[in-house]
Amino acid sequence: MEILPKSFYNRDTVEVARDLLGKYLVREYQGEQLVCRIMETEAYVGRMDKACHAYGYKRTPRTQTLFAPPGTAYIYLIYGMYHCLNLVTEPEGEPCAVLLRGAVPVQNRDIIADNRFGRKENGLTRYKKRHFLDGPGKLCKGLALTREENGLDLTVPPLYVCDGPAPDLAKIHVGPRVGIDYAEEAVDFPWRFWAEEDGYAVF
Repeated sequence: MEILPKSFYNRDTVEVARDLLGKYLVREYQGEQLVCRIMETEAYVGRMDKACHAYGYKRTPRTQTLFAPPGTAYIYLIYGMYHCLNLVTEPEGEPCAVLLRGAVPVQNRDIIADNRFGRKENGLTRYKKRHFLDGPGKLCKGLALTREENGLDLTVPPLYVCDGPAPDLAKIHVGPRVGIDYAEEAVDFPWRFWAEEDGYAVF
């Protein structure tokens, strides 16, 4: 599989968020490749988006990675327990990123299941299989991603995105982002994208 170059990320964030649907996220872990197909994303644009951590170019120790070159991993912790993976976009210095909200496991599903649930895939209930990686915290847990991976270059191992088949256009949906009630007018920005395919549940 061909790794996406920095030029893929050095574009309009909303376009990147849509174009990431169907791509393969690869995590090299304990000598194995954990692979999943990206199914849900959200765009965040710091210069004008009140839902973005770096709205108005606000720099803090937490948001510093958002100002990094395009194609950098920005991982933060929410509620003191869930990690969220974002892919930095647009030119360096522009605090923009795409949050990966959900994916479908493709390769080494047993390892991903063990990371997520503490058991192999054949020991999961139907509900757990359907909601395997359908949330940003679930995705990071399944791929064993933490703040330790914050700042990684996404164009080289151990964490990268490869090209993949685009979902059927008829099954791509667009809507407002989740959990940003505080963001005033940005609440209604249609910057969430998800693909309706077997094996992926959307709330």
